[in-house]
Amino acid sequence: MTLQQCYEALGGDYNDVIGRLKSERLVQKFVLKFPDDGSYKLLLQSLEEGNAQEAFRAAHTIKGMCQNLAFTALGQSAAALTECLRGGSLDGCKQYLPQVQADYERTVTSIAEYSRTL
Repeated sequence: MTLQQCYEALGGDYNDVIGRLKSERLVQKFVLKFPDDGSYKLLLQSLEEGNAQEAFRAAHTIKGMCQNLAFTALGQSAAALTECLRGGSLDGCKQYLPQVQADYERTVTSIAEYSRTL
């Protein structure tokens, strides 16, 4: 699997990220680090504990990383959750979680598959 194929599999925009970072090697470096970031775990934990402020921070971090790496699908679902949490309440926000979870799993699975080909 190539990096471009990985982007296709995870619902990202390869041309956008290459245009921004200018180097496939640099993109690869950051893509391979993404699964190790603790923001997703923090998001799930914060939602379970009812901590809207921490959940917002985690969702916002995920959204930002996805924008920088052009992980379009996960970025869009994380953005929807972020906006819901922006008001400081969990009311109605858990409805966005299944899509974030599906997009996150798709992203990290694609990255794992890509990393096995290196």
